[in-house]
Amino acid sequence: MTDGSARWPGPPPGSPPPGHTGALYDAQSRPAGYRPGAPQHVAPPTAPHRGSEPIRPVNAGGPSPSSAWWTGASTSSSVGGSPNGSGHAGAARSGADDPSWWSDAANDPWRDPFAPSAVLVTPPAPADAPEPDVDPPQRRVTFRQVLLISILTALLAGGLGGALGYVAAVRGGVGGGAVLGASPGAVPSLAQRAPGSLGAAVKAVMPSVVTVRVDGQFSASIGTGFIVSADGYLITNDHVVDGLTGSATIIFSDSTTSTARMVGADVESDIAVLKIDKSGLRPVTFGNSDAIVVGDPVLAIGSPLDLQNTVTYGIVSALHRPLEISDGSGTTRYYSAIQTDAAINHGNSGGPLVDSNGHVIGVNSVIESGGGGGSDPNAGNIGLAFAIPINQAERVANSLISSGKAQHTVIGATVQQVDPTGGVLIRSVVGGGPAEQAGIRAGDVIVEVGGSPITQTGDLTALVRAYAPGDMVSVVYKRAGVRHTVQVKLAATG
Repeated sequence: MTDGSARWPGPPPGSPPPGHTGALYDAQSRPAGYRPGAPQHVAPPTAPHRGSEPIRPVNAGGPSPSSAWWTGASTSSSVGGSPNGSGHAGAARSGADDPSWWSDAANDPWRDPFAPSAVLVTPPAPADAPEPDVDPPQRRVTFRQVLLISILTALLAGGLGGALGYVAAVRGGVGGGAVLGASPGAVPSLAQRAPGSLGAAVKAVMPSVVTVRVDGQFSASIGTGFIVSADGYLITNDHVVDGLTGSATIIFSDSTTSTARMVGADVESDIAVLKIDKSGLRPVTFGNSDAIVVGDPVLAIGSPLDLQNTVTYGIVSALHRPLEISDGSGTTRYYSAIQTDAAINHGNSGGPLVDSNGHVIGVNSVIESGGGGGSDPNAGNIGLAFAIPINQAERVANSLISSGKAQHTVIGATVQQVDPTGGVLIRSVVGGGPAEQAGIRAGDVIVEVGGSPITQTGDLTALVRAYAPGDMVSVVYKRAGVRHTVQVKLAATG
């Protein structure tokens, strides 16, 4: 280089290489008569010499001036006529040996259109080369697809909800409106009423409990009773049917009615028996009032204040509670009662006191309400109620049915007064009676009967009547301040 301009190294400009005729390609000028697209006889510049590699001519339209011409080391060449008939001899380079060709060489306006094309071939990867990781193609979700999916989901949800609502409405029996209440589902175990449950006890007794209505001249008396035989006998209190001259009206638990006639009544034991004009009835099951203990659960069933089929719950509060009740008419009633805190009110009288097995253990009879006491028509429950033991009531009822009158249990002694030291003073004893046979004499003080203390004059009669005739009972008495205990065999009145 002598003029400072860029020239290819080699022969002076304008000198054709050996074996070639035609104008030399110059990067700074074009041959005269050049016309893009027409066949040209242009010799490409010779490649610079690189080490031991010989300089070889290349096709026109060669590599970018800013890139190296050769990247491979192949020296193969071919000599022959140019396809355009110019007599141009050139060396064709493989695309695999020269990946630096312009990608748009076919569109290069300076390229000879009849020159051979260079095909770029990617060399195969070595057999042991790892396969490159290629991410799966990412599919782009369009707004239209999102909108379509949302609409379909809403339609499906609405259709399913409507179908379920319709089914629930049809099954629940509600038409055209909201379905009220939860699904019944399975019956809770506590609602299945096991044999020992209070619900089962009520279910067993309720069909046998009746309301007893006695119409008087100016008013009606309301009480309760319970059926004791399939042919229509029922037990109630004497004071419920007091004054009955004709027939009483019987109202069953299912609200059907019938009539009943008087069979017999005992004023002192407060037990009465009626006969219903109907057969095929369901009687109660008797329990054993001698087997119950304080604290046992009990149910009172009846018609307090004419509220039929009422059930109240409580416990046995005390046993052998001696009561002497006088209504002012000269009649005195004696009870060796079961005390309970189950709520009993006017109208419960004559109804059953039931244990947890559904067995009748007593006849509800008396309440203590303070003030006017149980005889006050306005008196109410204060948790002190009393029932006649069923063992005693059953004996009296059988006596009334068989003979029309009651048979009482007696000890064969009369009482004078309450002794200041405790107990009751004996006025007299019946010759050959139970007390005399046991060694008890007039002037003795009886303190206990069957383990129950005696504090009132009526207590001896009440406690003795709780036992059946022929029963042996323990009696404690005092004579001259000395306590004695004897066994007395009780008897029955003629």
